[in-house]
Parts: sequence; C-alpha cells; structure tokens
Amino acid sequence: MRPVDQRVLVVGTTTDYIEWIRNGRPGEVLFLTDPAVRREAREPSPAPEEEILCDLTDEDRSHEMLARHLDQWRISLAGVVCYDCESMSLAARLAEAYALPYPSVQAVANCRDKYRSKVLWREHHLATPDVCKVATAEDAMAFFRQAGGPIVLKPIGGSGSELIFRCDSETDCERHHQRIAAGLAHRRDNRLYQPFAGNGPEVLAESHVEGGEYSCDFVLENGRVTLIRLTRKVIFDQDPFGTAKAYILPGSWPAAIDAGTFETILYRSARALGIERAVCMLDFFVRDGQAVLLEMAPRPGGDCLPPLLRCCYKLDVLQLMLDFARQKPLGLMPPEPHAPMVGLRLHAEQEGTLVGIDDRELQRDSRVREILLTRKPGHCIKRPPEDYDAWLLGHVIFEPDPDGDVAEQCRDLSGKLRVEVA
Repeated sequence: MRPVDQRVLVVGTTTDYIEWIRNGRPGEVLFLTDPAVRREAREPSPAPEEEILCDLTDEDRSHEMLARHLDQWRISLAGVVCYDCESMSLAARLAEAYALPYPSVQAVANCRDKYRSKVLWREHHLATPDVCKVATAEDAMAFFRQAGGPIVLKPIGGSGSELIFRCDSETDCERHHQRIAAGLAHRRDNRLYQPFAGNGPEVLAESHVEGGEYSCDFVLENGRVTLIRLTRKVIFDQDPFGTAKAYILPGSWPAAIDAGTFETILYRSARALGIERAVCMLDFFVRDGQAVLLEMAPRPGGDCLPPLLRCCYKLDVLQLMLDFARQKPLGLMPPEPHAPMVGLRLHAEQEGTLVGIDDRELQRDSRVREILLTRKPGHCIKRPPEDYDAWLLGHVIFEPDPDGDVAEQCRDLSGKLRVEVA
C-alpha cells in the first residue's frame, strides 16, 4: 500500500499564489480552489493529486470532496492555511473538523465583521473609530450630525477599499449609502459578502480619522508578538477613497509611538478578537502619536506585499505560512537596516477590453527591481465602484530615489506603463 502523503491544505487562494507555492514547496501542499478562479488562470494547472476544484460557497460539498480526495490519494493534513478573506471561514471550519491549529470560527467572524471588531476593541480600551450600523440613509445622516464632521460608509463585510466612501455632507451620506446598497445587491453571490447578505444592506458608519495610514504583519504565538513588516501606504486623492496606491517598506516609524508599546497593542488587539495563534495583518492610522485600529485579519497582507517582502527582506511570507501551519519554528530575526523599497500597484485608467500592455519603458528604469503583470489580452477592465479587482493590472517593486518624493515617483512609474484598451 502506498504510504500516506502529508500535506498542508491551502484554502481558496489565487492561481498566481498557487504557482508561487508549488515552485517553492513542491509536493508539500494540497489546494482547495474555486473552479471560477482556475478557469481564468494564466498559470498551468497542478497535478490531479495537488488540487481539488470545488464550489467554495458550498461548505458541505467542500467537506465531502476534501474527505474523498484525502482517501483517494492517501493524503493526511499537516495544517491549514488561508491567504484570502473570503475563504477564512471555510478554512476555520475545515481546521476544526480535522483538529488542526487555526483561528477559531468565532475569531474569524469577529475579524470579518468590521462593526464587531471595533466594538470588541472599544471594550478592551483600544483606540479605534466610533462606529454605528446604519440601515438607511437617514441613519447615516444622523451619525454624520452626531460625529460633527466627515464620516466613512462601508459594508460591514468586504475587504480593502471596496465600496468605501468618505462623506463630507448629509447629501454624501444619502448618495453613498445608495451606492453601497446597490453594490451589495450586485455582489450578492460574491463569497466576500455572502456571510453578511441579509434582507437589507449591512452598512457601517464610522468617524473619519485624519492621519498617516499604515499596515503591518505580525506573528502571535506562545503569548508573544513578532513584527514581520511595517509599511506606510501611499494614497492618491484621485483614486477611489481608501485605495492604497503603493506600500513603502520599511514604513517610517512614527516617532511618537514606542516599538514596545506597539507590540503590546498588537497582542491586545488580536486577543480582543479571540485570536490565540496566527499570522495577522493589521491596518491602522497614526493620529496624534497614537495607533488607531482599523481592520485585522488572521492572514498576511496580500497583493504586492508578499513580493515586496521577498524582494526587500528575502522573506517568503507564503512559505512562512506553511511552516507556521506545521507548527515549525519560524526563526524570524529583526530585519537588517536597508534602503526603502516600494510596492506600486498598477491600475488601468480606462475601461474596456485589454488589447495589450507594454512595460518596456518600465523595464529600462534603473529604480525598478521587479515587474509582475497579471492580466492578458482579452481581459475585461472595469473600474470602481463597479469592480475593484478588474482594474488592477499588476505591480512594480522599485527602490526609490532617496532625494525624490515617493508619491511623485509612483506617478512617474505608473505613467511608463502603456496600456491599450479597445
């Protein structure tokens, strides 16, 4: 009889991550993938024993197909990993079913619910925006009057900057509440929003926070926090509200925030949400020398951040997650001082069918260290608020000129990508 093959289960990730992981850890991983993701892939399909194609909205079916696949290929699970918000709940339930370490179903639910997470942080005396559930535009306007200034409207679920709007007037509150309601109705079948799909739109109002925007990854294990990265976000006013155009690594540490105090905040914020052991991502503002918590997830930051870490620190956070799932020692060391690097997200400026992309001018720029284009001709480009994913074309990792403004360099490099749209 063939010996049992032990693998880490990766739940619901993208095909570029799958190819990255397969190349780095061949034969160590089993992927549970949504067929729609595989259909649009640029990358080759894994071998049959490496991947299960399953409708991840059907939790019972996912359980059944996983059990059958494990039996068919004599595979046992050594751990569970998830890199994507929409798959974390399924990952938690599968980990629970197979008695594997992973944040609990309740902890994941606390993170996914942006209202619940902020209420819990408030109860644990952690700084976070004031929040209120708003069922109607009138509720949003009432919260605006109570806040006495700008507020932010967003879905209670979701991720990133999708369907997030700043409101500077009561008219904005009415208009943007309607836009969110319409957007959520359009996304009713989207796995990112399904847990929050009720009879009406689940909308959150929160006070607007002025300050620098940051993101970090950290490991929580054995009652200790180890910081993996701290990045500052580059925001362009012309982009949809809340969109991170780029990430600077390392983020310039706010002088008023003590590093030891910040690690304590990371520990308390994760524990307040019920997380006992995880690799976590936290988005936060710095206002008047204080970290104001915005959103946490028990996964590392995605998009251009893993390539940025790999290029800057020679740290593969995707493989680190596999070791963490297997409960192996990570051996993380404080990063050596280095010049900043920037992960720049490349967005399409107009909608239509992608005809071609010319990155030759980018390749000739001496600042550029890596270019990854994720779209191919024929891709249908849509822009926010209709679609927050389809306008992303890839990323650039570059080492900025130390004498120049980083935001201006981002604009300069973005302009060097030639995109043809029909």
